[in-house]
Amino acid sequence: MSEVCVIGDAGYPAVIEAARLNAEWAWAAIYRDLSPMVLRYLRAHAAPEPEDLLGEVFVQVVRKFTDFTGDGRDFRAWVLTITRNRLIDAWRRNRRNQLEFAPHWEIAERASCAGDVEEDAMRLLADERVRSIIERLTPDQRDVLFLRIFGGLTVDEVAVVVGKRPGAVKSLQTRAFTAIRRQISREAVTL
Repeated sequence: MSEVCVIGDAGYPAVIEAARLNAEWAWAAIYRDLSPMVLRYLRAHAAPEPEDLLGEVFVQVVRKFTDFTGDGRDFRAWVLTITRNRLIDAWRRNRRNQLEFAPHWEIAERASCAGDVEEDAMRLLADERVRSIIERLTPDQRDVLFLRIFGGLTVDEVAVVVGKRPGAVKSLQTRAFTAIRRQISREAVTL
C-alpha cells in the first residue's frame, strides 16, 4: 500500500520529542520520512506547483507543531490533514475546483525519446485509461483512495483528515472501488 517509513512507528515518539526541543536532526528525519508521501499525494491531486506546496505544508507543520498530540500514525494523519488543507487553499487561489491531469501530449513531451516506441505507447494508453477512470470518481472518493493508497492511512485516520465519520469513509471507498470495477468491465473488450 505505502512504502515503509524511514522512522517507523516505534521511533516517532523520540523524534517528535526531539523536534519539540528544536533538534535539527529530528526535523530533517521528519521531512525525509514524510515528504515523499506528501509530494505523491499533491501530484496525484494535480496540485499547482506541488514542490512549492510541499514547502508550504512543512512550514505549516513547523508553525502548528505545538498543537500536535499523538503518536507516529497520528502525526502522519495530522500532516496529511495540513496537506489536504493547503491543497484546497491552492485550488482556491488558482480558481481550480476539480482534479486536472496533464494532457497526453504533455506527458508524451516529457517522456524520454529513447526506448521502445510500442512500450511507450502502451504505457501512455494505460496512463490515460487510469486518469480517465479516476476523473469519473467524485472528489471525495478520489480523496479517500489517495489518502488510503498514497498516505497509507487507516479508515479512522482518513476520517480525521477529511472530516467525516469512519462509516462514511468506508462507504466512499467501497463506492469508488465499485465505480472503478464497473468502468473497467464496461470498457472490457469481448471477442
